[in-house]
Amino acid sequence: MRPPLRVALVLGLIPLAVPAAAAESGPASALQRGETLFLANCAICHGATGAGIKGTYPPLAKSDWLAANRTGAIRAVVAGLNEEITVNGEVYRGQMPAVMLDDAQTADVLTYVMNSWGNAAPAVTESEVREVRATTRFKTYADLRKAGDYRPLPPAPAGFELTELVRLTDFGVRLASDGRGGKLYILGQAGGVWRFDPASGNLRQIIWPKDFPGLKKGPFQTLGLMRDETGRLWITVNQRVATRPFESNEVAIFRTSAFDAEGEPVAPQPWFRTRYAWGVGPYTHGISDIRTGPDGLLYVSSGSRTDGGEEGNVPTLSKEGEPELTTTMWRFDPKSETPQIETIARGIRNAYSFGWDGAGNLFTVSNGPDAHAPEEMDHIVPPAPGQPPRHHGFPYQFGDAPVSKKWYPHTPDAPPGLTFVKPVLNLGPAGLMDGKPTSTFNAHSSPAGILWLGADWPESVRNGFLVGRLGSFLAGPAPGEEHGFDVLHLRLERQPDGGWTARTNTFLAPLGRPIDLHFAKPGVIYLLEYTRPTNLGGGAGWLPGRVLQLKAK
Repeated sequence: MRPPLRVALVLGLIPLAVPAAAAESGPASALQRGETLFLANCAICHGATGAGIKGTYPPLAKSDWLAANRTGAIRAVVAGLNEEITVNGEVYRGQMPAVMLDDAQTADVLTYVMNSWGNAAPAVTESEVREVRATTRFKTYADLRKAGDYRPLPPAPAGFELTELVRLTDFGVRLASDGRGGKLYILGQAGGVWRFDPASGNLRQIIWPKDFPGLKKGPFQTLGLMRDETGRLWITVNQRVATRPFESNEVAIFRTSAFDAEGEPVAPQPWFRTRYAWGVGPYTHGISDIRTGPDGLLYVSSGSRTDGGEEGNVPTLSKEGEPELTTTMWRFDPKSETPQIETIARGIRNAYSFGWDGAGNLFTVSNGPDAHAPEEMDHIVPPAPGQPPRHHGFPYQFGDAPVSKKWYPHTPDAPPGLTFVKPVLNLGPAGLMDGKPTSTFNAHSSPAGILWLGADWPESVRNGFLVGRLGSFLAGPAPGEEHGFDVLHLRLERQPDGGWTARTNTFLAPLGRPIDLHFAKPGVIYLLEYTRPTNLGGGAGWLPGRVLQLKAK
């Protein structure tokens, strides 16, 4: 998942935690504001140091294209870029949507970029941005915002009713509730939690970023949320910190410690903390999903710190590849006051979500690399005591391709004797690559939320998984090809060799980047749209999404 916006998702890059600037006006202030906007909107693709990703995201550092294309750079921000460009001798053919910034913000972020990392140029002015914007299809910022408005609801699946439940004021990433129709909790990507009352329609923020004690000054990212049987909320936190010799990702699990006057869970306190070296590019996914398993233990997914095992060349970023803590599934005893990680699976690039079927089998859905490899659904089997966890391939093997296939020149050789568990094989008809069985979903479709529907659901969907797919952030493999923006239904079958196949159909589409699915109560599902556009090629910027309700008839 590669969200080109203020976080890393599905999906990402965590802005660096550094002291806030004090200046409020003048050239220095413009650079400070521009840096903040850059980290929030641009760094996920171009990197915090403007290095980009060779062949995928063009570098901004010492960019000959920027030096020669001042107007083109402004146009790329205000209207998007969908053409071939050559930067520092390398050809780039990606798609960049318009960025949801007004004229003043656009001027600030471009002034910062054009005067950082070896670039030098006069400050970009608000009037300059306004003049360029007037020559594009979004002639004013208001036009761009209108293009980013909510889309009409798609037709409901047979046997269901689809309605809009609530529109959000921030980008939501997770949903939680008691599963009995009670209050809904919505996690934002930067530390906010909102409570929505389905009975009254009231939406109220109950937790703010300032409520998380012990974090460094600066922004942080929250990607996982669950509600336990006592009503407490558990939240996963990632923060990029300027430690030395290498920058770190400091990760934590917080849980609320009190209830306010209205009975809402508040006052999050750290329950678990650890750290590892920050990744070499914009791919430190951090810890994301958190759930209680059928065994009563706590499960957490920990994503990769690289795209595909690359080393990088930034002095403050470690070249170690993937440490012991990343590309794994963790398990904890939630009753412990000194929690210890038990690693139950390895080689999973970025399992944004996971869930159990009716028989207690655990499955993850993961985002693949920028190489056009399939996105995986993996069956996780915790190891027996004293045994090592199973390995699911990353960064040595993607999908069901042989380990000898090198997706990148830097793809490392697999250690001798290491064997890999293959992903679920998708037999279609939906989610296939080139119309052939795929392990498991189209490249770049970004599978996100996952939800099991048991025997008490309509016959058309019972005993199967729903998987929401955030949608492409990169086109490909073919030029302009994009996938996702939908919810798929998968009916899995175990094979004699222990592997799994899936019959997959489109359940609901198109959607505004569906990022989470949640069981609200018997017969009712909540679906969280991260934003509003329902495709990659539309070119509009992003605004916060909404929660939809699917109700079985």
